[in-house]
Amino acid sequence: MRKKICYLANAANYHTKKWCNYFAKKGYEIIVISLNPGEIEGIKVYSFDEKNLRTRSTISKISYLFKTKEIKKVLKKEKPDIVHAHYASSYGLLAAILNYHPYILSAWGSDVYLFPKKNIIQKYMIKYNFKKADYIWSTSKDMAREIKLYTNKDIHITPFGVDTSIFKPNRKIKNKRLIIGTVKALSKIYGINYLIRAFAILKEKYKDIELHIAGKGEQERELKQLCVDLGINNDVKFLGFLESPYLVAQTFNTFDIAVFPSLSESFGVAAIEAQACGVPVIVTKVGGLPEVVEENKTGLIIEKGNIEELVMAIEYLILNEEKRIEMGKSGRKFVLDNYDIENNFGSVDELYKNIIFKYK
Repeated sequence: MRKKICYLANAANYHTKKWCNYFAKKGYEIIVISLNPGEIEGIKVYSFDEKNLRTRSTISKISYLFKTKEIKKVLKKEKPDIVHAHYASSYGLLAAILNYHPYILSAWGSDVYLFPKKNIIQKYMIKYNFKKADYIWSTSKDMAREIKLYTNKDIHITPFGVDTSIFKPNRKIKNKRLIIGTVKALSKIYGINYLIRAFAILKEKYKDIELHIAGKGEQERELKQLCVDLGINNDVKFLGFLESPYLVAQTFNTFDIAVFPSLSESFGVAAIEAQACGVPVIVTKVGGLPEVVEENKTGLIIEKGNIEELVMAIEYLILNEEKRIEMGKSGRKFVLDNYDIENNFGSVDELYKNIIFKYK
Protein backbone atom coordinates (compact mmCIF):
# COMPACT_ATOMS: atom_id res chain seq x y z
CA MET A 1 0.00 0.00 0.00
CA ARG A 2 1.27 3.47 -0.91
CA LYS A 3 2.22 5.81 1.91
CA LYS A 4 -0.08 8.80 2.22
CA ILE A 5 0.84 12.39 3.09
CA CYS A 6 -1.70 15.08 3.88
CA TYR A 7 -0.49 18.61 3.27
CA LEU A 8 -2.24 21.39 5.16
CA ALA A 9 -1.32 24.14 2.73
CA ASN A 10 -2.56 26.68 0.23
CA ALA A 11 -3.37 24.63 -2.88
CA ALA A 12 -2.98 27.70 -5.10
CA ASN A 13 0.61 28.31 -4.00
CA TYR A 14 3.48 27.56 -6.39
CA HIS A 15 5.61 25.89 -3.70
CA THR A 16 2.72 23.70 -2.47
CA LYS A 17 2.30 22.44 -6.03
CA LYS A 18 6.03 21.73 -6.25
CA TRP A 19 5.93 19.60 -3.08
CA CYS A 20 2.83 17.73 -4.25
CA ASN A 21 4.09 17.02 -7.75
CA TYR A 22 7.50 15.84 -6.59
CA PHE A 23 6.29 13.42 -3.93
CA ALA A 24 3.42 12.14 -6.05
CA LYS A 25 6.04 11.16 -8.65
CA LYS A 26 7.99 9.47 -5.84
CA GLY A 27 5.04 7.15 -5.29
CA TYR A 28 3.31 8.78 -2.33
CA GLU A 29 -0.43 9.29 -2.30
CA ILE A 30 -0.89 13.01 -1.71
CA ILE A 31 -3.93 14.87 -0.45
CA VAL A 32 -4.15 18.59 0.28
CA ILE A 33 -6.40 20.35 2.77
CA SER A 34 -6.47 23.98 1.71
CA LEU A 35 -8.18 26.95 3.35
CA ASN A 36 -8.04 28.77 0.02
CA PRO A 37 -9.56 27.78 -3.32
CA GLY A 38 -7.11 25.91 -5.53
CA GLU A 39 -6.55 22.90 -7.75
CA ILE A 40 -3.48 20.75 -8.37
CA GLU A 41 -3.52 18.42 -11.35
CA GLY A 42 -3.59 14.76 -10.30
CA ILE A 43 -3.87 15.62 -6.58
CA LYS A 44 -6.96 15.29 -4.38
CA VAL A 45 -7.62 18.73 -2.89
CA TYR A 46 -10.12 19.48 -0.14
CA SER A 47 -10.71 23.22 -0.38
CA PHE A 48 -12.52 25.04 2.42
CA ASP A 49 -12.79 28.26 0.42
CA GLU A 50 -11.63 30.78 3.01
CA LYS A 51 -10.99 33.57 0.48
CA ASN A 52 -8.50 36.42 0.96
CA LEU A 53 -7.11 34.82 4.12
CA ARG A 54 -3.78 36.70 4.01
CA THR A 55 -5.38 40.13 3.88
CA ARG A 56 -7.96 39.63 6.63
CA SER A 57 -7.65 40.72 10.27
CA THR A 58 -6.38 38.21 12.83
CA ILE A 59 -9.82 37.80 14.42
CA SER A 60 -11.62 37.24 11.11
CA LYS A 61 -8.85 34.90 9.92
CA ILE A 62 -9.42 32.38 12.69
CA SER A 63 -12.92 31.70 11.35
CA TYR A 64 -11.25 28.74 9.66
CA LEU A 65 -11.10 27.04 13.05
CA PHE A 66 -14.82 26.41 12.67
CA LYS A 67 -13.83 24.04 9.84
CA THR A 68 -11.94 21.67 12.16
CA LYS A 69 -14.89 19.28 12.55
CA GLU A 70 -15.14 18.86 8.78
CA ILE A 71 -11.37 18.54 8.44
CA LYS A 72 -11.27 15.85 11.12
CA LYS A 73 -13.78 13.89 9.04
CA VAL A 74 -11.45 14.16 6.06
CA LEU A 75 -8.51 12.87 8.12
CA LYS A 76 -10.62 10.02 9.52
CA LYS A 77 -11.60 9.05 5.98
CA GLU A 78 -8.15 9.43 4.38
CA LYS A 79 -6.01 8.13 7.29
CA PRO A 80 -2.73 9.76 6.16
CA ASP A 81 0.57 8.45 7.48
CA ILE A 82 1.80 12.03 8.00
CA VAL A 83 0.14 15.42 8.35
CA HIS A 84 2.51 18.11 7.13
CA ALA A 85 1.47 21.74 7.70
CA HIS A 86 3.11 24.39 5.55
CA TYR A 87 3.06 27.79 7.29
CA ALA A 88 3.51 28.10 11.04
CA SER A 89 0.62 30.47 11.74
CA SER A 90 -2.71 29.58 10.08
CA TYR A 91 -2.02 26.02 8.95
CA GLY A 92 0.17 25.45 12.00
CA LEU A 93 -2.66 26.41 14.36
CA LEU A 94 -5.09 24.25 12.42
CA ALA A 95 -2.78 21.24 12.67
CA ALA A 96 -2.14 21.86 16.37
CA ILE A 97 -5.87 21.85 17.13
CA LEU A 98 -6.53 18.79 14.94
CA ASN A 99 -4.05 16.91 17.17
CA TYR A 100 -3.24 14.34 14.47
CA HIS A 101 0.15 12.63 14.68
CA PRO A 102 2.78 12.47 13.34
CA TYR A 103 2.58 16.15 12.52
CA ILE A 104 5.34 18.12 10.75
CA LEU A 105 5.31 21.91 10.79
CA SER A 106 7.26 23.77 8.08
CA ALA A 107 7.84 27.49 8.58
CA TRP A 108 7.98 29.56 5.40
CA GLY A 109 8.96 33.10 6.32
CA SER A 110 6.62 35.89 7.40
CA ASP A 111 4.89 33.35 9.66
CA VAL A 112 7.92 33.53 11.99
CA TYR A 113 9.71 36.74 10.96
CA LEU A 114 6.63 39.00 11.14
CA PHE A 115 3.49 37.28 12.48
CA PRO A 116 4.57 36.65 16.13
CA LYS A 117 5.95 40.19 16.48
CA LYS A 118 2.60 41.90 15.84
CA ASN A 119 1.11 41.23 19.27
CA ILE A 120 1.38 38.97 22.32
CA ILE A 121 -1.51 36.76 21.20
CA GLN A 122 0.18 35.92 17.91
CA LYS A 123 3.47 35.30 19.67
CA TYR A 124 1.90 32.71 21.98
CA MET A 125 -0.02 31.22 19.07
CA ILE A 126 3.26 30.47 17.28
CA LYS A 127 4.77 29.05 20.49
CA TYR A 128 1.75 26.80 20.91
CA ASN A 129 1.93 25.57 17.31
CA PHE A 130 5.60 24.66 17.63
CA LYS A 131 4.94 22.97 20.97
CA LYS A 132 2.31 20.70 19.41
CA ALA A 133 4.40 19.75 16.38
CA ASP A 134 6.31 16.47 16.36
CA TYR A 135 8.86 17.85 13.88
CA ILE A 136 9.79 21.40 12.89
CA TRP A 137 11.35 22.18 9.51
CA SER A 138 12.85 25.41 8.17
CA THR A 139 13.90 26.38 4.65
CA SER A 140 17.01 28.26 5.83
CA LYS A 141 19.51 28.44 8.67
CA ASP A 142 18.60 32.05 9.33
CA MET A 143 14.93 31.19 9.75
CA ALA A 144 15.85 28.29 12.03
CA ARG A 145 17.56 30.83 14.30
CA GLU A 146 14.36 32.90 14.26
CA ILE A 147 12.24 29.84 15.10
CA LYS A 148 14.49 29.21 18.11
CA LEU A 149 12.98 32.33 19.70
CA TYR A 150 9.75 30.36 20.14
CA THR A 151 10.82 26.77 20.80
CA ASN A 152 13.73 24.71 22.12
CA LYS A 153 12.98 21.78 19.83
CA ASP A 154 15.38 20.56 17.15
CA ILE A 155 14.87 22.13 13.72
CA HIS A 156 15.69 20.39 10.46
CA ILE A 157 16.78 22.46 7.45
CA THR A 158 14.84 21.55 4.29
CA PRO A 159 15.63 24.06 1.50
CA PHE A 160 13.21 24.68 -1.36
CA GLY A 161 15.29 23.14 -4.15
CA VAL A 162 14.74 23.97 -7.82
CA ASP A 163 14.27 21.72 -10.81
CA THR A 164 17.51 22.29 -12.70
CA SER A 165 16.12 20.52 -15.77
CA ILE A 166 13.67 23.44 -16.08
CA PHE A 167 15.80 26.22 -14.61
CA LYS A 168 18.85 26.08 -16.84
CA PRO A 169 20.76 28.40 -19.19
CA ASN A 170 18.75 28.67 -22.41
CA ARG A 171 19.43 32.06 -23.95
CA LYS A 172 18.81 31.81 -27.69
CA ILE A 173 19.05 35.48 -28.67
CA LYS A 174 21.41 38.07 -27.19
CA ASN A 175 19.57 41.16 -25.97
CA LYS A 176 19.97 44.38 -27.94
CA ARG A 177 19.75 46.20 -24.62
CA LEU A 178 21.06 45.05 -21.24
CA ILE A 179 18.18 43.70 -19.16
CA ILE A 180 18.07 44.15 -15.40
CA GLY A 181 15.18 42.20 -13.91
CA THR A 182 13.43 40.71 -10.93
CA VAL A 183 10.73 38.09 -10.35
CA LYS A 184 9.00 38.72 -7.02
CA ALA A 185 5.62 39.56 -5.55
CA LEU A 186 4.99 43.30 -5.82
CA SER A 187 4.86 43.76 -2.06
CA LYS A 188 6.59 46.31 0.15
CA ILE A 189 8.86 43.76 1.86
CA TYR A 190 10.55 42.90 -1.45
CA GLY A 191 11.89 46.42 -1.97
CA ILE A 192 11.02 46.78 -5.67
CA ASN A 193 10.75 50.55 -5.22
CA TYR A 194 14.47 50.67 -4.39
CA LEU A 195 15.27 48.83 -7.61
CA ILE A 196 13.15 51.26 -9.63
CA ARG A 197 14.83 54.29 -8.06
CA ALA A 198 18.30 52.78 -8.61
CA PHE A 199 17.43 52.06 -12.25
CA ALA A 200 16.27 55.67 -12.75
CA ILE A 201 19.69 56.90 -11.59
CA LEU A 202 21.52 54.46 -13.86
CA LYS A 203 19.29 55.31 -16.84
CA GLU A 204 20.65 58.86 -16.85
CA LYS A 205 24.11 57.44 -17.53
CA TYR A 206 23.41 54.26 -19.52
CA LYS A 207 20.85 54.54 -22.32
CA ASP A 208 20.85 50.92 -23.52
CA ILE A 209 19.40 49.33 -20.37
CA GLU A 210 15.88 48.15 -19.49
CA LEU A 211 14.20 47.04 -16.28
CA HIS A 212 11.83 44.07 -16.35
CA ILE A 213 9.62 43.35 -13.32
CA ALA A 214 7.61 40.11 -13.11
CA GLY A 215 5.00 39.50 -10.44
CA LYS A 216 1.77 40.81 -9.02
CA GLY A 217 0.82 42.33 -5.67
CA GLU A 218 -0.73 45.18 -3.79
CA GLN A 219 2.03 47.64 -4.77
CA GLU A 220 1.61 47.23 -8.53
CA ARG A 221 -0.23 50.49 -9.18
CA GLU A 222 2.09 52.42 -6.85
CA LEU A 223 5.22 51.04 -8.52
CA LYS A 224 3.93 51.82 -12.01
CA GLN A 225 3.15 55.37 -10.93
CA LEU A 226 6.68 55.67 -9.48
CA CYS A 227 8.08 54.81 -12.92
CA VAL A 228 5.92 57.54 -14.47
CA ASP A 229 7.01 60.07 -11.83
CA LEU A 230 10.68 59.25 -12.45
CA GLY A 231 10.24 59.49 -16.22
CA ILE A 232 11.35 55.90 -16.89
CA ASN A 233 8.00 54.23 -17.67
CA ASN A 234 9.02 53.63 -21.30
CA ASP A 235 12.10 51.73 -20.14
CA VAL A 236 10.40 49.57 -17.50
CA LYS A 237 8.29 46.55 -18.44
CA PHE A 238 5.86 45.00 -15.95
CA LEU A 239 5.50 41.39 -17.08
CA GLY A 240 2.66 40.40 -14.73
CA PHE A 241 2.35 37.12 -12.86
CA LEU A 242 4.25 34.21 -14.45
CA GLU A 243 1.92 31.22 -14.40
CA SER A 244 4.39 28.34 -14.70
CA PRO A 245 7.98 27.48 -13.74
CA TYR A 246 8.75 27.15 -17.46
CA LEU A 247 7.74 30.78 -18.01
CA VAL A 248 9.75 31.88 -14.97
CA ALA A 249 12.83 30.08 -16.34
CA GLN A 250 12.26 31.58 -19.79
CA THR A 251 12.04 35.05 -18.24
CA PHE A 252 15.23 34.64 -16.19
CA ASN A 253 17.00 33.66 -19.39
CA THR A 254 16.21 37.09 -20.85
CA PHE A 255 17.92 38.86 -17.91
CA ASP A 256 21.56 39.93 -17.88
CA ILE A 257 21.36 40.78 -14.16
CA ALA A 258 18.77 39.61 -11.61
CA VAL A 259 18.15 41.81 -8.56
CA PHE A 260 16.36 40.91 -5.32
CA PRO A 261 16.37 44.02 -3.05
CA SER A 262 14.25 42.46 -0.29
CA LEU A 263 13.74 44.07 3.10
CA SER A 264 12.72 40.68 4.52
CA GLU A 265 13.23 37.22 3.04
CA SER A 266 13.16 33.79 4.63
CA PHE A 267 15.07 31.89 1.97
CA GLY A 268 15.49 33.12 -1.62
CA VAL A 269 14.08 30.63 -4.14
CA ALA A 270 13.96 33.20 -6.94
CA ALA A 271 17.66 33.99 -6.48
CA ILE A 272 18.43 30.27 -6.77
CA GLU A 273 16.27 29.96 -9.90
CA ALA A 274 18.09 32.90 -11.51
CA GLN A 275 21.51 31.40 -10.74
CA ALA A 276 20.37 28.02 -12.07
CA CYS A 277 19.67 29.83 -15.35
CA GLY A 278 23.22 31.21 -15.36
CA VAL A 279 22.28 34.76 -14.37
CA PRO A 280 24.39 36.75 -11.86
CA VAL A 281 22.37 38.07 -8.93
CA ILE A 282 22.36 41.00 -6.55
CA VAL A 283 20.67 40.35 -3.19
CA THR A 284 20.31 42.13 0.12
CA LYS A 285 21.83 41.01 3.39
CA VAL A 286 18.54 39.85 4.95
CA GLY A 287 17.15 36.53 6.16
CA GLY A 288 18.25 33.52 4.15
CA LEU A 289 19.34 35.42 1.02
CA PRO A 290 23.09 35.47 1.85
CA GLU A 291 22.92 31.66 2.25
CA VAL A 292 21.89 31.16 -1.39
CA VAL A 293 24.61 33.32 -2.98
CA GLU A 294 28.39 32.93 -3.01
CA GLU A 295 29.46 36.52 -2.53
CA ASN A 296 31.58 37.93 -5.39
CA LYS A 297 31.49 34.52 -7.08
CA THR A 298 27.85 33.98 -8.09
CA GLY A 299 26.54 37.42 -7.15
CA LEU A 300 26.82 40.51 -5.00
CA ILE A 301 25.39 41.09 -1.52
CA ILE A 302 24.40 44.60 -0.40
CA GLU A 303 22.70 46.27 2.58
CA LYS A 304 18.92 46.51 2.41
CA GLY A 305 17.28 49.83 1.59
CA ASN A 306 20.56 51.36 0.35
CA ILE A 307 19.90 52.84 -3.11
CA GLU A 308 23.46 54.12 -3.51
CA GLU A 309 24.96 50.69 -2.84
CA LEU A 310 22.42 49.08 -5.18
CA VAL A 311 23.35 51.52 -7.96
CA MET A 312 27.04 50.71 -7.49
CA ALA A 313 26.43 46.94 -7.58
CA ILE A 314 24.32 47.09 -10.75
CA GLU A 315 26.78 49.47 -12.41
CA TYR A 316 29.68 47.13 -11.61
CA LEU A 317 27.94 44.31 -13.46
CA ILE A 318 26.86 46.58 -16.33
CA LEU A 319 30.49 47.53 -16.93
CA ASN A 320 31.97 44.03 -16.50
CA GLU A 321 30.50 41.66 -19.06
CA GLU A 322 33.17 39.01 -18.47
CA LYS A 323 32.42 39.06 -14.74
CA ARG A 324 28.67 38.66 -15.45
CA ILE A 325 29.35 35.61 -17.60
CA GLU A 326 31.78 34.14 -15.05
CA MET A 327 29.31 34.68 -12.19
CA GLY A 328 26.53 33.11 -14.25
CA LYS A 329 28.54 29.94 -14.83
CA SER A 330 29.55 29.77 -11.16
CA GLY A 331 25.94 30.29 -10.14
CA ARG A 332 24.76 27.34 -12.20
CA LYS A 333 27.38 25.08 -10.58
CA PHE A 334 26.55 26.40 -7.09
CA VAL A 335 22.88 25.50 -7.52
CA LEU A 336 23.65 22.06 -8.95
CA ASP A 337 25.91 21.37 -5.96
CA ASN A 338 23.59 22.72 -3.26
CA TYR A 339 20.00 23.35 -4.34
CA ASP A 340 19.00 20.79 -6.94
CA ILE A 341 15.50 19.58 -6.12
CA GLU A 342 16.50 15.92 -6.39
CA ASN A 343 19.06 16.35 -3.62
CA ASN A 344 16.98 18.64 -1.39
CA PHE A 345 13.70 16.75 -1.68
CA GLY A 346 15.56 13.44 -1.74
CA SER A 347 16.62 14.22 1.84
CA VAL A 348 13.00 15.03 2.72
CA ASP A 349 11.95 11.69 1.23
CA GLU A 350 14.30 9.93 3.63
CA LEU A 351 12.90 11.94 6.55
CA TYR A 352 9.35 10.97 5.58
CA LYS A 353 10.29 7.29 5.41
CA ASN A 354 11.99 7.39 8.81
CA ILE A 355 9.03 9.17 10.42
CA ILE A 356 6.51 6.70 8.96
CA PHE A 357 8.66 3.75 10.07
CA LYS A 358 8.95 5.18 13.60
CA TYR A 359 5.21 5.73 14.00
CA LYS A 360 4.23 2.39 12.49
